[in-house]
Amino acid sequence: MYTAPRGTQDILPEEQPYWQYVEQRIQAIAQLYGYQPMDVPIFEQTAIFVRGVGQGTDMVDKEMYSLRDRGGEELTLRPEFTAGVVRAYLEHGMHVWPQPVKLYCIGPAFRYERPQAGRYRQHYQVSIEALGEQDPALDVEVMSVAWHLYNDLGFHNLAFQLNSIGCPECRPGYIEVLRAYYAHQLEEICEDCHRRLELNPLRVLDCKATSCQPIIPGAPHSTDFLCQECQGHFSTLLGYLDRLGRPYTLNHRLVRGLDYYTKTVFEVWAEGIGAQNAVCGGGRYDVLAESLGGPHVPGVGFGSGLERIILTMKGQGVQVPPLSQPQVMILYLGKEPKEAALQLANELRVASIRTDTSFGDRSLRAQLRQADRMGVAYACILGEEEMRAGLVAVKDMVAGGQRSVAKESILGWLKAHLGVEEGA
Repeated sequence: MYTAPRGTQDILPEEQPYWQYVEQRIQAIAQLYGYQPMDVPIFEQTAIFVRGVGQGTDMVDKEMYSLRDRGGEELTLRPEFTAGVVRAYLEHGMHVWPQPVKLYCIGPAFRYERPQAGRYRQHYQVSIEALGEQDPALDVEVMSVAWHLYNDLGFHNLAFQLNSIGCPECRPGYIEVLRAYYAHQLEEICEDCHRRLELNPLRVLDCKATSCQPIIPGAPHSTDFLCQECQGHFSTLLGYLDRLGRPYTLNHRLVRGLDYYTKTVFEVWAEGIGAQNAVCGGGRYDVLAESLGGPHVPGVGFGSGLERIILTMKGQGVQVPPLSQPQVMILYLGKEPKEAALQLANELRVASIRTDTSFGDRSLRAQLRQADRMGVAYACILGEEEMRAGLVAVKDMVAGGQRSVAKESILGWLKAHLGVEEGA
């Protein structure tokens, strides 16, 4: 028997209320801040992620789903959105648009990693991106979109984790000091950190290996090595957060896992999903456009997995509205009544009455049981006797009781009793 591939899931109808509610709230809040919807391809040229995200990162080295197509082109299923959004910004000349260009995307991303709670190999992300402006006020706005979203969804005890990892001017000096510190710890650190020290040194601060945990607290802090510009940017950002009353913790271990980050990096933490309590992560990526062959285009954004959002909502007991269900079910007995039932169902749907119909040749009792399980308000019954009399038998599935309504009056009767407005 076939099953879904490891690290994927079927999102069944009973789960859809959470998914649709979260997507609706994302769209509403993103647009409240002036962010416009955008879709980018599910696959991109592999080089976009290798150059943008960076060789030596776990995403590029271990997690990407890459292939060579029939034309010989190297392609990769997108592991994240930002590189593709910046590629689109450059390709479509968005630099002539009013700046910053503010965009959001929702859709699947693909990473080959160990499946765990809220983490899948095919997962769904919202990505909020703002390009073309280096103002720390834009950092705060992007962070505020995240805060507003999670607060709106009912999350408890929100707080930012925050750090600055500098820029290409000041980061090399910090990396030199970091490597010097770890040079005295080489026998204790894990094999991955040996590789990271060569290719992506900041990632040693994010290592989860038990052997590395005692070493990380003593490592030098990136904020102690910022250049004047980065220090000013970070100080201004902290001042804005203080002014807005947003709680934050300076987390010197927070570096994020992608090479394109500069200056600000942040996460939002919330209660409800155990030890892994980060519900989103992001930061500034001022050099990404240049790494893709474009001009200097500063940017800032964040990504958040919808699975982790929904897991947190459930952990915090957040309830969501159910999806709309059929209001009416059309039942029939006989060939001619079946044809009339199909016609009546069509008339009701055109009039915006959510309608389902029975199928096959089941007994009336079986059809009524199905209508009851579906939770409809009314069952409209058509039989030979009703057809001859020009009537529709209407059974109230909530209060009980049954009445006959003239066929030409049934639409108006149902609208009145269901509260469907004329012209809806």
